[in-house]
Amino acid sequence: MNNSQIKWRILKALNALYENGKTPSTILSDGFIDYLMHTRHLLRRKLSNANYLEPCNGFAAYYEKNFKTDFQNAEQFLTAAGLEHDARRSYTLNDINTLQFIAANKPELQQSLTTLRTFSSRVFTYGGSKYLETHRSLLDAVYQLLEIDQFPVEDPKILQWRFVVDCPDARIVVLCENLNFLKMPRIARDNHIELWYVGGNNISNIDYIPDHKLTLPLYYSCDWDYDGLKIYERLRARFAQKSKSITLLYPSPILRKPVDSPEHNSHWQHDKPFSGLNASLFTPEATALIQDLISHDEWVEEETTELIEMVKKYL
Repeated sequence: MNNSQIKWRILKALNALYENGKTPSTILSDGFIDYLMHTRHLLRRKLSNANYLEPCNGFAAYYEKNFKTDFQNAEQFLTAAGLEHDARRSYTLNDINTLQFIAANKPELQQSLTTLRTFSSRVFTYGGSKYLETHRSLLDAVYQLLEIDQFPVEDPKILQWRFVVDCPDARIVVLCENLNFLKMPRIARDNHIELWYVGGNNISNIDYIPDHKLTLPLYYSCDWDYDGLKIYERLRARFAQKSKSITLLYPSPILRKPVDSPEHNSHWQHDKPFSGLNASLFTPEATALIQDLISHDEWVEEETTELIEMVKKYL
């Protein structure tokens, strides 16, 4: 299971099993709990009281390896931020990571407030433009963190967010099309990576990055669809004006999606060779993947890739 999808109430229940040796069996309806019971055999009904679950041999080691740090970080943040975090909250771990991102970048976000749906689609990318509208407790948490009562009715004329995950001992810089990797800053810092989000199509703000911040090797992580790869072409051209090169990161793993996926609006240009992209800017390996994606009307979402897997050969 991808940890980011686990529900907060399930994470709390797993911690209760780890700390107290039991938790109410009301969580049995959750598919992941069923998996832990019947596939992994790490949980069972408590022998003395079937209304509770208890851990089996191996559960503690499994929890420590996969969930303990995530739970501790999430609980510490929610408590420090003064956000409601009992088991009734419908948050996922992905939601909590996003709330942490919002808290860490509050001044930048407050400076360029968007409409609710634009904010939802840009920041809660995995849920889409209506995600916050349908998750009221999460929306209330966003209001509390941003110290606002509502979002504006119209978007600002210019929306150029630039977020950075600083790393004092960085060896490389990865520019990200989307915000997903920036919501897990510990992973980047532990691996000597500085992350920049330059705002998708709004790449003109890189013109204002001073040259002394461009001394490290630069890499680009993006959706492998028409729009993401066109942005890469424009980034290359802008950095070339600064006598700087940038390398496109090859996706890993490659999890394909149809281009007509929900909330996805980038389509290949089938009436143009190589979808109108400049084939000379891509390696043979990248060219082969792009051609295959075009022919099957598929794309690879940046959010499904693993940052460390993509950059490990460059570190």
